[in-house]
Amino acid sequence: MRSDPTILAFDTSAAHCAAALLQNDKIVVSRAELMSRGQAERLMPLLEELLGEGNCSWQDLNAIGVGIGPGNFTGIRISVSAARGLSLGLGIPAVGVSGFDAVAQLAPKNHLPAVSAPRDQVYLKPTGGEARLISRQHAESLGPLYLCDQPVRQVCAIARLATLRFAAANVPPAPLYVRPADAAPSRDIPPVLLDE
Repeated sequence: MRSDPTILAFDTSAAHCAAALLQNDKIVVSRAELMSRGQAERLMPLLEELLGEGNCSWQDLNAIGVGIGPGNFTGIRISVSAARGLSLGLGIPAVGVSGFDAVAQLAPKNHLPAVSAPRDQVYLKPTGGEARLISRQHAESLGPLYLCDQPVRQVCAIARLATLRFAAANVPPAPLYVRPADAAPSRDIPPVLLDE
C-alpha cells in the first residue's frame, strides 16, 4: 500500500450529490450539488469530472470512501451500491463512513455530532449507544449540537477518515438506517403474467 493514498469519496445521503478527491493527504478537488432527486444519474458523471480536475484516473485510486448514512433511504442506497460496485470493479477497498463519524471530525469540542433529519428531527448517536431519531428540541436538551449543513465539508471529512481506515477495510460498506424506509408502496398496477 502506498503511504500517500489517493481516495475518491462521495455521499448522497441527503438532498445533495457530494464528492471529494484526496491525494497526498490533501483534498485536491471537491464539489457538492444540491438536489432532491437525480443523484443516481449525476453521481458517476460528477466522479468522472472530479477525477479529470484532479488529473487522476480510476486506476490511480487506492480506495473509495462513502457516506453510509443516516439520511435519505434511497440516497444511501445509491452511494453504497456505487461504492461496492466500484470496489469490485477496480479491486480496491470501499470504506463506509457514517455521518456521525464525519460530523464528529468537524464538531467543536463538547458538541454532540448530529445529522439533520426531516420534520424538525435529528439523528443522534450517544457515545457507546445506539443511533436514534429524536426531536431537535429533545436533542438540544442533551447538550450543544453540531449539525453540518455543508455537504462539501462533510464529504471531505469522509475522505480523510477513509484514508485512515482503508488499510484495514475488509468488509464492504453497508447502509446505516436508523429508521425504516418511509416510501409509499407503488401505485402501479403489476403487469399481467401470461403462462406459455
